[in-house]
Amino acid sequence: MSSTVDTKSLRKTALNELHRRLGAKMVDFGGWDMPVEYPSSGGLMKEHLAVRTGVGMFDVSHMGDILIRGPQALDATQHVSMNDASKLQEGQAHYSALLYPEGTFVDDVIVHKLGQNDYLLVINAGTREKDYGWVKKNVSRFRCHADDVGNYYTQIAIQGPKAEATLQKLTNVDLSQIKNYWFKHGTVCGLPNTLIARTGYTAEDGFEIYVPSDVPTSERVWNEVTEAGKEFGIVPCGLGARNTLRLEGKMALYGHEISDTINVWEAALDRFCKMDKGDFIGRAALEKAQAEGLKRILVGLEAVERGIPRDDYKVFDASGQEIGYVTSGSYAPFLKKNIALAYVPPAQSEIGTELFVEIRGQKVKCKVVPTPFYKRPKKNP
Repeated sequence: MSSTVDTKSLRKTALNELHRRLGAKMVDFGGWDMPVEYPSSGGLMKEHLAVRTGVGMFDVSHMGDILIRGPQALDATQHVSMNDASKLQEGQAHYSALLYPEGTFVDDVIVHKLGQNDYLLVINAGTREKDYGWVKKNVSRFRCHADDVGNYYTQIAIQGPKAEATLQKLTNVDLSQIKNYWFKHGTVCGLPNTLIARTGYTAEDGFEIYVPSDVPTSERVWNEVTEAGKEFGIVPCGLGARNTLRLEGKMALYGHEISDTINVWEAALDRFCKMDKGDFIGRAALEKAQAEGLKRILVGLEAVERGIPRDDYKVFDASGQEIGYVTSGSYAPFLKKNIALAYVPPAQSEIGTELFVEIRGQKVKCKVVPTPFYKRPKKNP
């Protein structure tokens, strides 16, 4: 049964009615009416495990898409994002972030180089309007245009070790030739010039495809992907599984691991921040923060005792002093462990350190563990 959420004021993707016909449990997510799980196909646990062992599919059309186009598109992209877009080749993408002058996060993004003067930034749904306003304002001095083109696309994520075998049935593109964080254009389900990106938010192999956002086309593509993945046990997946999958892979979520009060060093995302590329928004503040040293850092926790550390729960050291908080926590269906990400002082961040999370009034013992919690197996050569 679908939930009884009042959807009148919520935005809807082209697949909204299909999700309801599939019996999805719907929730308000960042102002969008989105499926959190599909009880009829087994719910969150089955969805999570399908992605880890076979294939699952997600409607991620609520994500925003900002197109920066023009003679100075590269300069503009470099100015508003922290990774080095000058290193991208056509058909390549990378993880990056939009930063405030304070070195904190507007949002994290994936930057795609579509052409010499053509960059696509995929942004989060809950921060879509804010992100677009920020980018538009801050690229205005460059010879380029920034446009929100998200409404033109239905974006479907096909994720899991059987994602390639599933999608290959529906496209003329040799998917084995697309490396991780690269993309190509080709025919998918008879639709020419479809963007096919080997990206995702599940810590698993997979693809994201961008098709026209009209309802008949979107539903036809969804159904054809479903049919193609039947032999691999494909299931539709909601936001619940997307969250537990990304947590196992230590992938940041805005408002949790990253926000306008957290800087790049604290979030342990320094490998994506290219301080040597030249000036960009937030660089000066990050230099200052780097010189001053960290007061907190993001770590992985695993519960040693019974209990699930949840978002915003307090973290204590062995002496009982409150030292931090959980940003995201859950039972990890594939790992069969209770895990969390948390901010703690650097002195308590060493692997093996015993910490305690307060769960319903009880301090539950946890230990600091290496992250990501899950790494997908490497393919055989």
